[in-house]
Amino acid sequence: MDVHQLKRLVGLTIDEAADDLNELSQQIWTHPETADKEFFAHDVLTRFLEDHGFKSVDKKYLLETAFRATYGDPGSEGIHVGFLCEYDALPGIGHACGHNLIAEVGIAAGLALKAVISQCPSIGKLTVLGTPAEEQNGGKVRLLKAGAFEGIDIAMMAHPSKYELLKPNYVARKEINFKYTGRESHAAEWPWEGINALDAAVLCYQSISCLRQQMVPGWMVHGVISNGGHRPNIIPGNAQIDYFIRCPTTTELRVFEEKVLRCAEGAASATGCKLEIVQGEEYRALMTNETMIDLYEKNGSSLGIEFERREKITKKLGGSSDMSDVSHVVPSIHPEFRIGTDFNSHTQEFTPASGSAEAQKNTLAVAKALAMTAIDILVDKNLMAKIQKDFEDGQEREKNTSAM
Repeated sequence: MDVHQLKRLVGLTIDEAADDLNELSQQIWTHPETADKEFFAHDVLTRFLEDHGFKSVDKKYLLETAFRATYGDPGSEGIHVGFLCEYDALPGIGHACGHNLIAEVGIAAGLALKAVISQCPSIGKLTVLGTPAEEQNGGKVRLLKAGAFEGIDIAMMAHPSKYELLKPNYVARKEINFKYTGRESHAAEWPWEGINALDAAVLCYQSISCLRQQMVPGWMVHGVISNGGHRPNIIPGNAQIDYFIRCPTTTELRVFEEKVLRCAEGAASATGCKLEIVQGEEYRALMTNETMIDLYEKNGSSLGIEFERREKITKKLGGSSDMSDVSHVVPSIHPEFRIGTDFNSHTQEFTPASGSAEAQKNTLAVAKALAMTAIDILVDKNLMAKIQKDFEDGQEREKNTSAM
């Protein structure tokens, strides 16, 4: 079979499974589960893969709600393709990031490539990897450390959005929590006996806010006071303030982090509180592989996908993802795809859009485009050398980037 026939097989396979894929997505959408608690999603996804011919499905793979389904001859020297699924929801607003559709895309692309490998066993190998806890706890980072991506040559996934973006600008992100400990006292009778931990948290917040005037464009900071005391008549002995800091590169993140830490330490010194710094999860900036995304664009365009061209949208800095860490270890793409809403993700209004019938057409088109991209790479062995060159160039740029 030539490449055109293989791509037709992709389309036929996904079209034939369209109703089943929609039902799978709906099951996850109607049972939202937060990070590391995606037990229902884990079970329905692995059962679906088994029911559709995947003989090797590793449940609870390295993490309690992760999974791995593989297909193809393990001894084959062909390229090993990884399609990634996410399926965690957000607290309170369900699948407001559309991870039910990410899971559907990964499963659909996996079904299609499985059909191709079954016809051409020597062409390559496939892994569909279930990666939990993207919204919190960095599931992919933990899976990377545990060796889940060893042997995978390229990795792909796609994320629902209000735009059709080839190269979303996901930035580096660090979570830092500052815990202040003072001394409680009666706020009316003996205030001078207290050491106010809330004052320290507020002073920290104000100091970091004062940094904004000198922040480099692209640097971002978001904070909330998660513990501010118990009662107004008790001087707070404990307070906590939680921050996300973001920068376009990891190098810049290190510089910004140091500035933020000095603000937190200064607040402790000024108030006489003790400071405990709790380092949270960290994501790197996304490194989109240029050769792979060019192939995806051509395949997507052939299916009628219209990609965003407006520079004010394509150049805009976005959020952060643990997929970015994968992209620094395995050549990767992480495009965004429109699902027929003008609302942003992480909003209440995005939730119904991720479960709507209108989202299905483009979700399946994107799955086809990813599978077709994999076929291009599996068939033309010269492409892998270009992909690897792009990957190494990206790593070199990251290494040489310095803060302004």
